[in-house]
Amino acid sequence: MKKITLVLIAVILAIPSIVSAQDSRTITTALPFLRIAGDARAAGLGDMGVATSADGWSQQWNPAKYAFLKRQQQFGLSYTPYLQGLVNDIGVAQLAYANRRNEKSAFAASLRYFSLGLVTLRQTAEDPGRDEKPNEFVLDATYSLKLSEEFAMAVTGRFLRSDLRLQETAPDASAANSFGVDVSGFYQSEEKIYNDFNGRWRGGFNISNIGPKVSYDTGGRENFIPTNLALGAGFDFILNDGFSKIAVTTEINKLLVPTPPIRDLGDADMDGDRQEILEGQEDDVTFINGIFQSFGDAPGGFSEEIREFTWALSAEYIYDDSFALRTGYFNEAPDKGGRQFLALGAGFEFSSVDIDLSYLFSTSRVRSPLEGTLRFSLTFNFGEEYIEY
Repeated sequence: MKKITLVLIAVILAIPSIVSAQDSRTITTALPFLRIAGDARAAGLGDMGVATSADGWSQQWNPAKYAFLKRQQQFGLSYTPYLQGLVNDIGVAQLAYANRRNEKSAFAASLRYFSLGLVTLRQTAEDPGRDEKPNEFVLDATYSLKLSEEFAMAVTGRFLRSDLRLQETAPDASAANSFGVDVSGFYQSEEKIYNDFNGRWRGGFNISNIGPKVSYDTGGRENFIPTNLALGAGFDFILNDGFSKIAVTTEINKLLVPTPPIRDLGDADMDGDRQEILEGQEDDVTFINGIFQSFGDAPGGFSEEIREFTWALSAEYIYDDSFALRTGYFNEAPDKGGRQFLALGAGFEFSSVDIDLSYLFSTSRVRSPLEGTLRFSLTFNFGEEYIEY
């Protein structure tokens, strides 16, 4: 097994401070792995899921969709290798379970675990070293309820734990814990008749990870968790052959976290006070204030606020609910992270098991950590089948 060096871990842990020091426009948060697509279907659609059709992986994207599940129970497992070109033991594992109790309601739970692999700490080259395994995980539960035949809402509670700091380098460090809440909604219309096809509209929103900031030690800077607003809409073209469907979807996302201001690059004063803010607003605020402030605090004004939205487009061809081909495109502004990629995916159903896979290609100079990674997800279906109007 490859070993991750202490230098790599130090760089990962120091990203927020490095970004602030360089006055970057990129917004950083604690537990950034929560923004990695945990399932292959969403990954194959360009990292989207707030307005796509319901499946067992809706917990990460829009838990309100669970009230529209086609099968009574679904259990899924998935693993996503990360930085596969450098190491072989960093990755995100996910388990998900959903149960549609009746025509109106459903509940679900999931576990996401992010491992940074095995870290060997050595004082000298001859030192045999001591191994540590930094990790993060979240555990959550959801209740989803239909408020009408076409619209459902859900509330999700989430426990978050980040154990990345190394005791060898920071003796007073401890795991950072927090909690988060999601509020989500999903709309799915009845099937409508058009000239040459039938169709169905979809729409959704999710305000996720609303919760307190985290800190790794008593004197350390507090970091926001990735509170996020997702909005999406889509349409299903149901073709006249009775078997084929083409689903097109678009989605936008915005982190509800303050934009780092532009600060005076000179040294702090003799009393150790923080440097003067030249442009923007103070980002050391409560998480509630940070949510509202995030819509109008970019130093570059409205044009920069718009660039803080990411957007994605996707298309999914489904045949007889047993075979699917997918593609999606994701775009992020160059000065806000620069992630831009094209994703491809496919899905198959064998008996009561769904198999999904995906692959992505970076289309910008920012190479994705998931470049060249083939991702798989398995979903097991149980119980009766629901037919939506």
